[in-house]
Amino acid sequence: MAAQRYAIIEKQTIAFLEELAANNNRDWFKENKARYEEQVLDVALRFIQSMQDPLAEFAPHFTAIPQRMGGSLMRVYRDTRFSKNKLPYKTNIGIQFRHEQARDVHSPGYYVHIDPDQVFLGVGMWRPDSDSLRAIRERIVAKPTEWKRALSDTKFRRHFNLGGESLLRPPRGFDKEHELIDDIKRKSFIAVRNLDVADSLSPQFQRKVETSFNAAAPFMRFLCKAVGVPF
Repeated sequence: MAAQRYAIIEKQTIAFLEELAANNNRDWFKENKARYEEQVLDVALRFIQSMQDPLAEFAPHFTAIPQRMGGSLMRVYRDTRFSKNKLPYKTNIGIQFRHEQARDVHSPGYYVHIDPDQVFLGVGMWRPDSDSLRAIRERIVAKPTEWKRALSDTKFRRHFNLGGESLLRPPRGFDKEHELIDDIKRKSFIAVRNLDVADSLSPQFQRKVETSFNAAAPFMRFLCKAVGVPF
């Protein structure tokens, strides 16, 4: 089936997520699973499918896979094994367009988050593994001008702000006096654009997502080079 241009997020999708937040238990979800599949799952999969062609144009090594499991849509079921929060379900839509060589959510990717309280877009690498993290830091040291150019790009700055946690002290092996030490101390290399929930319900939402992701090209290119994958 050809990708649809443009997909929309529906009011009933947000309404269902609000209901799920108020009734986050297995009995309620079981009774309303058909509604979930129609009002949330199918809506999210159509959005993912509609992003296939745009990604192929501006980020051809990243994938939009509209599958119920194992694709770009993150599972609704929470992993509660190591969490104090034992609520069984996520109350948001989480979509990650990962690199074709990605092994997990910590690889380079583009992210869309939609819930009744907040909507945001993310780009970059969230909590990368130790080898990737060191590779990024070393590239910042080796290519400081390239890194600064990526962050200062006009389109990138218009859409995104860097986010994520940082170390309190410089990582071992890096000069604490380096001009970019604040960036070197980052645990994640992500940039975020915060939106309003109303933005997600606009017919222009997907276009806004595409424009933002496209604007992140210098940042994403730097990270991909650092970890040795094509952009």
